Amino acid sequence: MTGGRGSGYQAPAATEVADLIVALQSHGLRVETPVETRTGGAGPTDSGMIWLEGRPVTVPTGTERAARSPYVLKPEDGGGSGVYRDGHRLAGVAASRRPRFYDRVTADGIPYSKIALLHLDSLASTVVQTCNYWNTPDQCGFCGIGLSLDSGATIVKKTPEQLAEVAVAARDLDGAVDVTLTTGSSNAPDRGARYVARCGRAVKDASGLPVEIQFEPPRDLAILDEVHAMGGADAVGIHIETFDPDVLARVAPGKARTGVETYFRTWERAVELWGRNRVSTYVILGMGEDPDITVDGCRRAVDIGVYPFVVPLRPVAGSLMADLLPPSAEYSAGIYDRVAAHMTEQGMSADDAVAGCARCQACSAINAVQQQKPLLQIGPRPTALS
Repeated sequence: MTGGRGSGYQAPAATEVADLIVALQSHGLRVETPVETRTGGAGPTDSGMIWLEGRPVTVPTGTERAARSPYVLKPEDGGGSGVYRDGHRLAGVAASRRPRFYDRVTADGIPYSKIALLHLDSLASTVVQTCNYWNTPDQCGFCGIGLSLDSGATIVKKTPEQLAEVAVAARDLDGAVDVTLTTGSSNAPDRGARYVARCGRAVKDASGLPVEIQFEPPRDLAILDEVHAMGGADAVGIHIETFDPDVLARVAPGKARTGVETYFRTWERAVELWGRNRVSTYVILGMGEDPDITVDGCRRAVDIGVYPFVVPLRPVAGSLMADLLPPSAEYSAGIYDRVAAHMTEQGMSADDAVAGCARCQACSAINAVQQQKPLLQIGPRPTALS
């Protein structure tokens, strides 16, 4: 096989791996060998889950764009596989397998896979699969929370006991190392934070795994103190999605009414409670945002101790933004470089994250970029990204 692991094969440099991840996030990956995939609904949807030169990565594999990608995953002798372009091997891949715990059911007869899913080595669940924004003018354009429910792939509300049971199985059978629990937003003053924290407490007590819980800014910041005191979360994710207020108003009107400054106030209190690098926020690229506003917002978040988990848009089939394309690799790389450089300056690293998206990193390239790019080295991108 051209470019394979024969004599003379040389593993890619770390910088090449970072660049390849960025490229795959944009172009997707054609697959000629089976990989574990997540299809439909929220999360890393329509994506294959792979270990790329030892790094956890989710990349689009089930989209039309991925079917036309210049990058292809090919089987190789010995049971492994590799990413190729134009017949040249770019990196080795170990594919994840179907988790063993998916074959189990709870005492009340619900398949474990309807309670939580394994994203490589991270267990994840939407504990309440409804959102007060869904099917209203406030629905977030990028979201697919209601799609999993409509398809029958999950249940409306997971109990703390169910989640604890599944977490123990995922740890013991499939090596899960942390748990991420999120929820649709509610109209209650806590926006759902208390319940997801209760679930986190049950999971921690049963499994001992570190837990991140994710929720919208509560209407009263004192609720953060209450949630922290429950002890169910080692980290929290409070996701603004974009720092550009015009884009936020267009793609997430409900979040826009909350306001960018409310997110910052919430983060500041959360950092006081959980500590630096224990609070994170999603920042989605490719929705028409101003790059400078995006980078400035990420830098401001870093300065107060919040990890900006920068990800390219991954359009969800069936969502309001299903027809969009991921941003170009060059666009994402430019923002990754600028944000990662500031994170390095401020001493922030995914290596210090204990749970959640900032720990897993599979849906972003920012940690790979930060680790492999010299501080403040921002120059022309290699042609492999085109």
